[in-house]
Amino acid sequence: MKKKEFSSFDIAAAIKELQTTIPNSRVNNIYQFGEKTIIFKLHKTDRPPIRLVVEAGRRLHSTSYAEESPSEPPPFCMMLRKYLRDSWLRSIVQYEFERIVTVTFETKTGLLKFVVELFGDGNIILTNPQNIIIQALAFKKMRDRDIVRGVELMFPPALGKNPFKVTQPELEEILKAGEGEVVRTLARSLGIGGVYAEEALLRAGIEKSKPCKELSAEETSAIFGALQTLLTPVQEGKFEPSIIQDAEGSYLDVVPLTLRRYESYPTQKFESFNAALDEFFLRVTAVEKAAGSVEVDKLKQEAQRLKRIVEEQEKSIAEDEKRTIRDKQIGETIYAHFQELQTFQEQLLKANQQGYEWKDIIAQVMVAKKAGKAPMSYVESFDGKNLAVNLGIDGYHFSLSLRMSLFDNANEYYERGKRAKEKAQGAQTALNETKKKLAEIEEELKRAEELKSLKPAQIVEALAKRKEEMANKQWFEKFRHFTTSDGFLVVAGKDTVSNEVLIKKYTKEEDVVFHAEITGSPFVVIKTEGKQVSESALKEAAEAAASYSRAWRENAGTADVYWVKVDQLSKSGPSGESIPHGAFFVVGKRNWYKNTPLRVAVGVVLGEEVSFVGGPVDSVKAKTKSYVVIQPGDYQGKELLQMIMRTLTWKLSKEQREKAGKTSIEQVREFVPYTKGAINLKAT
Repeated sequence: MKKKEFSSFDIAAAIKELQTTIPNSRVNNIYQFGEKTIIFKLHKTDRPPIRLVVEAGRRLHSTSYAEESPSEPPPFCMMLRKYLRDSWLRSIVQYEFERIVTVTFETKTGLLKFVVELFGDGNIILTNPQNIIIQALAFKKMRDRDIVRGVELMFPPALGKNPFKVTQPELEEILKAGEGEVVRTLARSLGIGGVYAEEALLRAGIEKSKPCKELSAEETSAIFGALQTLLTPVQEGKFEPSIIQDAEGSYLDVVPLTLRRYESYPTQKFESFNAALDEFFLRVTAVEKAAGSVEVDKLKQEAQRLKRIVEEQEKSIAEDEKRTIRDKQIGETIYAHFQELQTFQEQLLKANQQGYEWKDIIAQVMVAKKAGKAPMSYVESFDGKNLAVNLGIDGYHFSLSLRMSLFDNANEYYERGKRAKEKAQGAQTALNETKKKLAEIEEELKRAEELKSLKPAQIVEALAKRKEEMANKQWFEKFRHFTTSDGFLVVAGKDTVSNEVLIKKYTKEEDVVFHAEITGSPFVVIKTEGKQVSESALKEAAEAAASYSRAWRENAGTADVYWVKVDQLSKSGPSGESIPHGAFFVVGKRNWYKNTPLRVAVGVVLGEEVSFVGGPVDSVKAKTKSYVVIQPGDYQGKELLQMIMRTLTWKLSKEQREKAGKTSIEQVREFVPYTKGAINLKAT
């Protein structure tokens, strides 16, 4: 039977490996895929980025496969980002020998715990330093505990004894008290699962179906010894990871140790258990999707629903746009015939004031209309209820109220046009969002249908391509970076850790280093490659140093920036005092760029694929004509990012907008300082 979820044994082995790689790493970002899968992007000094994947109820391991970020992070993901982004991952442990993992993060508010339940339907729970539940993937009330916001987190009662702590006499008592087959008693009482219970008995030379009551003291001792051969490698971290396959190459199981039960099966060896888990679950998940038509059907239904909404929204926008033009033209028509219409309106009102009934007045107007005399010839009918004359002038049919002046009538039509325009713009925003969702669903549907037709070997090839794409990333991609308008690579730190790494590891003697004259500025480095740096490149780098500094957060308009050479940076102060991590003492002359403006641009580059560029305005202008300029302001987070996306895509053609709509809003976030600001429409 194919493995579908972690056993306690798998968790123990995976955590043992992770304890040597992820503690003391920084949380760069958090992503959510589907309802239950969370991926942490972790950064550790002098190491490639680490990705930790957590799927509630199923798995937890590091991954080397690239996943395209969802365009809109779900609320649960946004909550995790709020509490855990930029925190430090300090520890990861398995609770006893249960299928529960606790990851501890050090944040500004204290130690927060991220608890993963890998049994049943699974759950993910975040608690505060007092172990009080902040949020959970699923809130629920149960017989033995409640997962509810604001209450203390309680773990479920243990299903068995921890095999790492069980002594031989205790095992003897467990087996003596056992009812039925020894394999069932072992699996349930120690929580090791059927696979490892069978393996222990196989190593002990005991038939798995043997009743517990018939076990001798020697056999019990042999079982205890066999268990130690499984447990000791896990305690010591000495693994022989492999994926077990059937004769056709399909994946059956993934194990941290060489098991006798799989001696006759084809196996695929791995350097680490996490790598084996990554390969196994990614491929098994892909094959499951390929085999199932339920997801495809659901996606088709959702695509059809969104298409209907798009049609309705497009129809509504078209009507509003027509109304915008029509009402504006009616206002202009009233002004074009102002003199005669004003005279006509005054005559009607005067006749009524003289005692004539409206029906008699209109009867006289209709007689005059037959003679073809303007403005009487414009009249089509009379609305006695609303006291208005319905006119037809220059091809436009509209109502002229006798309760308002002619100026007010014209203004009313202008205002209607404005309201219709605003309504059309709002509907266009909604339409763009719907189209983006539709594009995502269609892309997902396309992948699902492609997977359905793929054979296992083809699936492996497709997954390998994703792995290769991730491996091909350049060193500077873990920093902020851009190329100047004349082609120099500029790299900037994101925090104290990346500042330190950038200067110490990646900055050469010929490079130029920028820093803003404010606490909380990144180091910005022009990689000169030995070439003479242009004045334009220096100004663009200065603009980046100013814009990505704390001055942006404080809504400053300008900041003073200086540049120096690498040999002017020191880790000791003038009196020999040590300099904090991520900071350097500057020796010698500083070259100043006073009153450098705080502004960045984000642009969209269109080709076969859509990509975004960001950085100083001139550097972006050199790459695309479709860009927006952002300055310090009070819009924040998702609201600002959506405004940027709308402004960018509004300039594009329908086909280009559809392409841009398929990309993730997260690609824009990294270019916006503090994810805060305002769009400068005059400069855009």
